[in-house]
Amino acid sequence: MVCLSSLLLGVRFLPGIIMVYLQAFLLIMAANAAPIFGRLLMKGRWIAPLDGGATFFDGQPLLGPSKTYRGVAFSLVGTVLAADVLAMPWEIGLLTGGLAMTGDCFSSFIKRRLGYASGGMALGLDQIPESLFPLLGLWGPLSLSPIGIMATAGAFMVFELFISPILYRFRIRKNPH
Repeated sequence: MVCLSSLLLGVRFLPGIIMVYLQAFLLIMAANAAPIFGRLLMKGRWIAPLDGGATFFDGQPLLGPSKTYRGVAFSLVGTVLAADVLAMPWEIGLLTGGLAMTGDCFSSFIKRRLGYASGGMALGLDQIPESLFPLLGLWGPLSLSPIGIMATAGAFMVFELFISPILYRFRIRKNPH
């Protein structure tokens, strides 16, 4: 059986261009997984919503109750730690986590405007901003290409759609999407 550390160490020996996109993908995964593990670890603690329960002009919540300070904190810390494991600068991890959470909040804001309830599924809108925002932020620092960014965002979307129902089945995620 292969252990996680062996897999992560093996990542360092991939050809340069593949390695960069794999590292970006793994950082985005860490940014989006960390809030879920934060919820499981912290249970009902530190659950203040980012929007403070405020509503927009349309009477709908700005973001909704599932976007919390705990989630942002776990995402930022998780991506900094993941960057270290992947032999990347901590600043790249912090940038990835911050932009992934910005993309997640952006999609929640748009979903509320479209009338989706918190936790409701909007195919593409749930996956693309939280991967595209950090990839655009990493474009310069990691010398990413537009095609590589699109391919990585697409891979993230497919992976999220595949893994989410599995995590839901094991009660790791609240929703199957």
